[in-house]
Amino acid sequence: MIILTNQQARRFILLKQGLIGEHKFISKQGTLDFIRQAGCIQFDPINICGRNAEITLQSRVKNFKKDMLHDLLYRDRALFDYPDKQLSIIPVEYWAYFERFREDARKNLKKYPEIEEHIEGVHKYIEEYGVVCSNDFSLEGSTSWWSAINWSAGGKLSRSVLEQMYSSGDLIVHHKNGARRYYDLSERHIPMDILNSCDPLPDDFEHFKWRVLRRIGAIGLLWNRTSDAWLGIRGLTTDIRNKIFDELLCEGAIIELAVEGIKNKVYICADDMTLVNEVLQNIALKPRCELIAPLDPFMWDRRLINALFGFEYGWEIYTPPHLRKYGVYVLPMLCGEQFIGRVEAVCEWKTGTMVVKNIWYEGGLKRTKKLDTMVDKCLERFATFNDCVGLERDL
Repeated sequence: MIILTNQQARRFILLKQGLIGEHKFISKQGTLDFIRQAGCIQFDPINICGRNAEITLQSRVKNFKKDMLHDLLYRDRALFDYPDKQLSIIPVEYWAYFERFREDARKNLKKYPEIEEHIEGVHKYIEEYGVVCSNDFSLEGSTSWWSAINWSAGGKLSRSVLEQMYSSGDLIVHHKNGARRYYDLSERHIPMDILNSCDPLPDDFEHFKWRVLRRIGAIGLLWNRTSDAWLGIRGLTTDIRNKIFDELLCEGAIIELAVEGIKNKVYICADDMTLVNEVLQNIALKPRCELIAPLDPFMWDRRLINALFGFEYGWEIYTPPHLRKYGVYVLPMLCGEQFIGRVEAVCEWKTGTMVVKNIWYEGGLKRTKKLDTMVDKCLERFATFNDCVGLERDL
């Protein structure tokens, strides 16, 4: 049994995430490399100071620009939009692993004849006219449809038909405009060998194992506990998860570690033992100051973050205003090996100004000139990432 100190465990997860030391993810290729490492990153349409996926990438991809993600999704088609860890952005090579959900959607269609009767006509419409959103054509009526891939699209019939065709794989997201999705035929954008590939893991248990292993690899270090890290793995019970961990251990796919001060054992992917050995050498690492997205893979298990870093974070965007401790859209701020606080930044898109409404530093933090300089440079980079020419502090 390898036993890590708390500091070594923190260093491991930060190195795995690319959040400490020299950048290992650089520019457009680094953007794709990180998403492949994580398996997926969550998409959220809220755009107060950048969207979640973009904020996730700017914190570890050197020279990241928002159009890099857009191009990888909608020009290169190296990525696609589909539910995984909730609504996500996924490398296209994983298309076949989600065939079971597209098949569920096809079966689900039989429950909704009012949708099924329009599928062929809408398909022909898109063949002729190209990319569409639900406002581009009108179908009479409405429906209380429930998608097989876990969201409701009840109401406007044209939207329900498009969502159904997207769920079943007939359509993909051609591009997004804020929260609005525009669709086109999948066959126009996904290579046929990928589009027609069979599910490589038709057995449910093997599919669960694949997804659990991906989530461990996405975070870097994870325990076998109930956690938001498992969100979106529909049907994964505690008993199944326990059996999966046992099998992954027996197969040598994961390795069990202990961390001083943490009661539960933690697990890493076997491929990451080289990184553990690097951490055990206690080599000094260059500190960086970064703002972390609310739904960043790094934050998928907030209890683990609290256990390792002593930092308690809750996303308060859906919390009633009178119950919020901090603000609407507040980002954790990481500096070196610790979380030093949280930042509320709002981009005024019309004026090109980013306003820092508040910074809440952690209690007991010793402010130094060096630390303040790192924070200032972090905020300046964040403003530049958001294409803001001005930075104001409303503190």
